[in-house]
Amino acid sequence: AVAGPSPPPSLLLGRGRALGELGGGTQASQRLLAYSDALFSIIATVMILPVAHTKIQPDQELKESVQQLLATRIAVYLMTFLIVTVAWAAHVRLFQVIELIDDVLALLNLACMMLITFLPYTFSLMASFPDVPFGIFMFSSCTVVIGFIQAIIVMYGFHHPYLLNHQIQVSENQAFYKYHILKIILRGPTLSFFAAIFSFFFIPMSYVFLGLIIFFPHIRHLTKWFASKATSQEEELPLESFTFYLTEPLSKERVEAFTDGVYAIVATLLILDICEDNVPDAKDVREKYHGHLINALNEYGPNFLAYFGSFVTIGLLWFVHHSLFLHVTKATRLMGLLNNLSLAFIGGLPLAYQLTSNFAKKSQNELEAIQVSCVTIFFGSIFQFGIWGAALFYERETLHPYARYGGKEHAFMFAKLALYPCVSLFAFILTCFLSELSATIFHLMQIIVPFAFLVLRIFVRIVLLTIKYIMSLSRPRGNVLEEEEACLSPPETLS
Repeated sequence: AVAGPSPPPSLLLGRGRALGELGGGTQASQRLLAYSDALFSIIATVMILPVAHTKIQPDQELKESVQQLLATRIAVYLMTFLIVTVAWAAHVRLFQVIELIDDVLALLNLACMMLITFLPYTFSLMASFPDVPFGIFMFSSCTVVIGFIQAIIVMYGFHHPYLLNHQIQVSENQAFYKYHILKIILRGPTLSFFAAIFSFFFIPMSYVFLGLIIFFPHIRHLTKWFASKATSQEEELPLESFTFYLTEPLSKERVEAFTDGVYAIVATLLILDICEDNVPDAKDVREKYHGHLINALNEYGPNFLAYFGSFVTIGLLWFVHHSLFLHVTKATRLMGLLNNLSLAFIGGLPLAYQLTSNFAKKSQNELEAIQVSCVTIFFGSIFQFGIWGAALFYERETLHPYARYGGKEHAFMFAKLALYPCVSLFAFILTCFLSELSATIFHLMQIIVPFAFLVLRIFVRIVLLTIKYIMSLSRPRGNVLEEEEACLSPPETLS
């Protein structure tokens, strides 16, 4: 018998299930997840706005202001940014369990997204009034309600099993999956509930509970790991999927989507500041510059230079991340944690732009502004380097053969990922010894870095060819021919 025509790929959902088999209201979740990832990345990034727009007078000492910012707004920004990434990670886990959606799930997810978009306002209250409990209470309460809605999504999904992941549908341990995903989703909201309560009695304890939302799963895992090593017994899990283990696979596609969203929003925030603060008043152009708009714009030259330098930095950091994930075949939880830490500092680049553009006129705060930019870039890039280091620990599962030890791209990936940490550290050291270093020179250095990428690639290629040539001279001709034949064999395929 001749088999009938198979449905087109666009009509296939899950593991070979066709849209017609599921009813008109059941649909794939890809577009909903893309919309959710975009919202999460936007909300996490705009948390920096209350910090970046902090007014600092030109005659005010930046060191004192930065100390104040670090004690309040910057610290709160980093914490809330990472809490949003925890909520995003829980959303990823949730929709690894629930593979299909219907109208009810779509509306519940929209309700969850509505509360996510309200978080920046609650953060503004926390940053502006750190000693007033209402801001912390509002932020924590929103997190609790978000977790409650996600728990309803879980209950609804398991009540309609055809919406679940195929592995869970055919499993005899659905109760375990249900309990486990609820534990993942409700852990953060439970800690937020205690943070909300303590906000009226002891505010520092509220911040402790909020910090535990970020680090408790990893502390718990490390404790179990050390306990297993001490007793020489490996922990037995009834199932291998959807755990808290740092080697557990994470959705690479959603990590990339969330990351791209953060980089895109950070770059967009720069031009918003240009449009808002660097358009001359029409009356001033007529009276002060006699109608010559170009002369009026000359006054904003340092601001435009700061914009281009900052954009180049953001763009190249994204390019490095893109180059790294081209060679990543599987992302793990540890790689996701390091990626979120990198994005938290990347999200702080609008603050660095504001400082270097505001103090770019040989003021007493100019060097301090450059140092803040260097520190932000250093931590954003060094955590990128950490992602690659974490991938190398499990390179057979996480990296393409080209990027592994001895691979043809390994040396260049090392050099590419090490470039920005070295450049930012070098610039920071210069500010400690050269008082003449200006913001203009710093931004010109930022613009020159792309050419360093090209020179770096040529340099690495020359070094590798030289080493290869020297090694070939020291070995018999037969071994060289065998290696060349081995290089012509079919490459390893991606797992």
